Amino acid sequence: QVQLVESGGGLVQAGGSLRLSCVASGRTFSSLDMGWFRQAPGKGREFVAGMNGSGASRYYTSYKDSVKGRFTISRDNAKNTVYLQMNSLRPDDTAVYYCAAKTGTPTYAYWGQGTQVTVSS
Repeated sequence: QVQLVESGGGLVQAGGSLRLSCVASGRTFSSLDMGWFRQAPGKGREFVAGMNGSGASRYYTSYKDSVKGRFTISRDNAKNTVYLQMNSLRPDDTAVYYCAAKTGTPTYAYWGQGTQVTVSS
């Protein structure tokens, strides 16, 4: 089992920045593929950013098209933490953001409780 706890959400004006953090426990963190998802009111959950675990020769990242150049996913294996740096935030980035983890499987199996991000215009 993997436990995930997010933090760092809040209210910010358009153009501002936030950094989300997610601390993982229960498995060797460096081996986990980590991702960030979000769910806006009335919409389904969508992928935002992802980073593979240490099973590959290097770390790869992937992003939803609308956040490329604005959001950055990173990880600190010594702190068992994955981050999502969000810059140039827009009102349509408003959502509950979820941290997720998987161990080499196609789908994410472990989820955090979510943290609210609200961007005002």
